Amino acid sequence: MSRPAGQPRIAPGGWREVGPLVAVFARAAGRVQGTEPPAVFLTLGRHRRLFWGWLHFAGRLMPGGRLSRRESELVILRVASRRRSAYELAQHRRLARRAGLTGEEIDGIETGGVTGESLTARERLLLRAADELLGTHDLSDPLWAELGERFDDRERIEIVMLVEHYAMLATTLQVLRVQPDKPR
Repeated sequence: MSRPAGQPRIAPGGWREVGPLVAVFARAAGRVQGTEPPAVFLTLGRHRRLFWGWLHFAGRLMPGGRLSRRESELVILRVASRRRSAYELAQHRRLARRAGLTGEEIDGIETGGVTGESLTARERLLLRAADELLGTHDLSDPLWAELGERFDDRERIEIVMLVEHYAMLATTLQVLRVQPDKPR
């Protein structure tokens, strides 16, 4: 039986379902973000072993990656908009503003109408790479070479993993019907 798109398939867990560490972590994250405890943590936290491994990996990409926060948020917003992830968009619009992206830049990243003057050549290249990865699950040799002119090897690995991680997360959030967090 299918459920309405607005009803979570797996409800965010409480203290018992996610355990005290996940519950405290989610509460702290909500305070930092200015929202209720994030549903992504309280939903994925129901599988505690998987949650902590995922969180460590995700944290190595953002905020602990080699790309700047602005660059990471630019890529994440592009993935979220292309995958129509309401949850990721709601979360990362706030984070993108904190990372220095303007409302106009965010709108342009989401619609594909960002102007050349507002982003650096490096940032426009990141968007092209994200679009190609999302469209083909690969990067052409010419685009890979162009990335190599502006990014080192570790950064290129990170770009691929950042795009594909947030695409995977967007799918997970959609399938589980995780709802955007309400502001506090």
